[in-house]
Amino acid sequence: MTVIEAARELGKVVQADERYIEYINTKNANDADEELQNLIGEFNLIRQNLAMESDKPEGEINNEKVKELTAKMHSAYDAVMSNENMAAFTMAKQGMDKLMSEINTILTYSVEGADPETCPSEPPAAECSGSCSTCGGCG
Repeated sequence: MTVIEAARELGKVVQADERYIEYINTKNANDADEELQNLIGEFNLIRQNLAMESDKPEGEINNEKVKELTAKMHSAYDAVMSNENMAAFTMAKQGMDKLMSEINTILTYSVEGADPETCPSEPPAAECSGSCSTCGGCG
């Protein structure tokens, strides 16, 4: 089996994982949620208006409008994030991100010569800066 073939097999295994299935299901629920899509559209419109106002030359920026749009944007963001489908998607995405991080960590350690069977699946707590004078010791 080539590396690319193994990667394709890994892709199939990832797609069979419960975290991937939950991620896809919650993503589809988000896409089908009309109310959520409207809230996201409203948030994006407010964000665009804020960006346009903030990008004006310094003397032309209406600070009151910026303040008002910023408050509206925060409110719209809160509405998006409090939607039950978005909350479920956020949790599922965190699970998927963790899975991908674990896979990437194992691959990275393996490329650096570690034993794929025994290397950690969690990234180190702090990356090495290269300076032993600031180091608390290698893990």
